[in-house]
Amino acid sequence: MLDRTIAPEFKTIEKIDIINAAEQRLDNGVPVYSINAGSQELTKVEFIFSAGMYYQDRTLLASTTNTLLEAGTTKRNALQLSEHIDFFGSFLELEVGQDYACVTIYSLNKYLNESLAFAEEILKDSIFPQSEIDIHLANRKQKHLINQGKVSSLSRRKFTELLFGAQHPYGIDARTEDFDTLKQSDIINFFKDHYSFKNCFIVAAGNLPKDLHKVLNDHFGKENWGSASPAQSKPAVLNTTSERKVLVEKSDAIQSAIKIGRVLFNKTHEDYFKFQVLNTILGGYFGSRLMANIREDKGYTYGIGSGLTSLVHSGYFSISTEVGSDVTKNALEEIYKEINILRNDLVSTEELETVRNYILGQFLRSVDGPFALAEKFIAVKEFGLDYSYYANYFKAVKNVTPQDIHEMANKYLQEKDLIECVAGRM
Repeated sequence: MLDRTIAPEFKTIEKIDIINAAEQRLDNGVPVYSINAGSQELTKVEFIFSAGMYYQDRTLLASTTNTLLEAGTTKRNALQLSEHIDFFGSFLELEVGQDYACVTIYSLNKYLNESLAFAEEILKDSIFPQSEIDIHLANRKQKHLINQGKVSSLSRRKFTELLFGAQHPYGIDARTEDFDTLKQSDIINFFKDHYSFKNCFIVAAGNLPKDLHKVLNDHFGKENWGSASPAQSKPAVLNTTSERKVLVEKSDAIQSAIKIGRVLFNKTHEDYFKFQVLNTILGGYFGSRLMANIREDKGYTYGIGSGLTSLVHSGYFSISTEVGSDVTKNALEEIYKEINILRNDLVSTEELETVRNYILGQFLRSVDGPFALAEKFIAVKEFGLDYSYYANYFKAVKNVTPQDIHEMANKYLQEKDLIECVAGRM
């Protein structure tokens, strides 16, 4: 009989097997990657385009185009599209990031053909009515004006500008006047150039129907749609500021928003895995050193964290928090103190083992289910990597040493290389 007074033996994760995506191509060459897993009769199909902010030639263009894909076609207006998708129990999701834009449809397998018909309609026949554009931009302009009074928004916008430059695709930010100058023709041209068969790959995940490839091919593979040329982006010149401490002053602020970091690298870099372990120790999880100090010990904030953001053409490290204006200087001192400790002292084997197990455990959780597996595939596909990335990641986390962490801290976290941006009061 099981003795519940005795704790089970602690075991480390030795290996994680990931269900790999199978590749096929539609008749017109569009790649399709499928992950057949799960037990529910449900399929998620993602259409991913090189149509993120990096590809726009003016602010707001990529996000506005993506958002208004469901605003109407030559056959149906926005309400009719929404009602028809709802009728089949399907769900449409539109997302845009720095590098990619995504159109996702969730559908019951028995209605997949009908659901994909609506995805086809918006990807081939969206017309972007002027009335819908006006409403959308007016709403976004109002939110923009409200956010100009928030220290969190002020620090985020200024920080990326400091990292990449005000004209770099990763650093540029919308101005109030931009909401009044974006034209319908700009949106239509961006749609035609970037939402095309030459600029797309498809990822399908779930308990996939046997005729999935045929259904996808019938809707998206029988003809060429959109531009016949792959999307092109203008060369971007990195223009990182020489300033190391910048204050965006807001005299009436009760809190200050803090951002500290630097331009670094993305997940294709040889030091990415080791730095991720370093980042986790510093501020990458609830038990991190920054949380233990700034939140638990000092009580300066409800939360503080750090992260390494991986972009296709760059990457950056950042520490983020919001603190009371009266303790802004104290919080900054403690943040730099924790960074200095990592540069000067070796991490204990006990702490490293805790963080190692946390990272591997989080990874195990992140591959639970077909949709999560699809996310893991897309996360490497977008960077031109394959599944060996995860095997290498697992190996690096298992084998990282205190000396490795010490070297990473001294190589990449020198205070002279870090940019500090505070919005609020000092």
